[in-house]
Amino acid sequence: MMGSMAREETRTMTSPHIRSSAASEPPATATRAWPTRLLVLGIVLAAVNLRPAITSLGALLEEVRDGLGMSGSMAGLLTSVPPLCFAFFGVMAPRLARRFGPGAVVCAGMVAITAGLLIRPYTGSTAGFLAASALALMGIAVSNVLMPVIVKRWFPDRVGSMTGLYSMALALGTATAAAVTVPVTDRLGGSWQTGLAVWAGLAAAAVLPWVPSIRQRGTAPVAEAYAREEQPALRITRSRTAWALAVFFGLQATAAYITMGWMAQIFRDAGVPASTAGLLLAVTMVMGVPLAFVIPRVATRLAHQGPIALVLGVCGLAGYAGLYFAPASGAWVWALLLGVSNCAFPLALTMVGMRARTGAGVAQLSAFAQSTGYLISVPGPLLVGVLYQHSGGWGLPIALMAALMVPQMVVGVLAGRDRTVEEEAAR
Repeated sequence: MMGSMAREETRTMTSPHIRSSAASEPPATATRAWPTRLLVLGIVLAAVNLRPAITSLGALLEEVRDGLGMSGSMAGLLTSVPPLCFAFFGVMAPRLARRFGPGAVVCAGMVAITAGLLIRPYTGSTAGFLAASALALMGIAVSNVLMPVIVKRWFPDRVGSMTGLYSMALALGTATAAAVTVPVTDRLGGSWQTGLAVWAGLAAAAVLPWVPSIRQRGTAPVAEAYAREEQPALRITRSRTAWALAVFFGLQATAAYITMGWMAQIFRDAGVPASTAGLLLAVTMVMGVPLAFVIPRVATRLAHQGPIALVLGVCGLAGYAGLYFAPASGAWVWALLLGVSNCAFPLALTMVGMRARTGAGVAQLSAFAQSTGYLISVPGPLLVGVLYQHSGGWGLPIALMAALMVPQMVVGVLAGRDRTVEEEAAR
């Protein structure tokens, strides 16, 4: 796959049309096969590391709470830290990319993830654990925002394929960390510190393919080329498409965090054994691996991505209806349907790359949509917990989940229209 992408990208980057425009020409290193393969490897490894910091902690949260003497309210705060960090630090990514180049910033992000994952299990305090987690999440946040930028700049004719590739890698990293953290911890002696720290090794491996991005600053004007690229004076908040995409991103993130945090408990309360409930959640998450590759490729071939958002939303509504009426008897079907519905994430990433014409526009849109979207997603899982606690059942929480799916479908249709933020923000 990497070889074929490299050959196709080489042909694209050396075409007369591309050579005729210095402003749109990517760095010269992308015109050769081996740097393109290295870049693809870097994108895949970076994507694999964008969620294990979160899902590995979820698998060992009870042990971490006991080990640090963490209160229940503090543990609740800990589960809200990821979207808050994604929103806060994600805003910084475009400015850092203009200063240092997007590849160099992603490299620094992988270093931050490595350091945070290595340090946090051994801080010995809740405050230190939170600070080290924030360091890792900062690296994840800037990389989240810049992945669509890098794809748009270096692979302009392969947006669907490359977005699908790193979305699939992200889903694989998410599911793997959730599934194997506990068994790996047991194999390594049962220490939760070791079980969490081991993921730093995977993040360290992701640093290496990005090192040339830093070295190129001395031999090729990567950051300067990025800064010189046509950058229209965008007032991104004036774009209805940008707002629609931000709300779509936030609502799909809300559904994803609710699913990761509560779906297993819904099944357990319905009488499903704990081991089976965990397996059902894993199935839901694994569904994102193949679909995360397919959906972006299909989306880029359509002028309007709204129909895909509608199909995913209908799957979500069907899954929630099943959880409400027959959670145990149809558990596997509901898990599959919700797994399909959660693939709104790669669709959102694809639309970020399609709703702006330039790399600078993608950077602004990605930062705005993800930062605003993650802020929108913060209250959802907490509200589900409050409704569950006060109502004594899952009827109201599931009704809330289904209700949120309706506006997600509406803004998905609006965000999927064939237009760019440059057209709207410049008016």
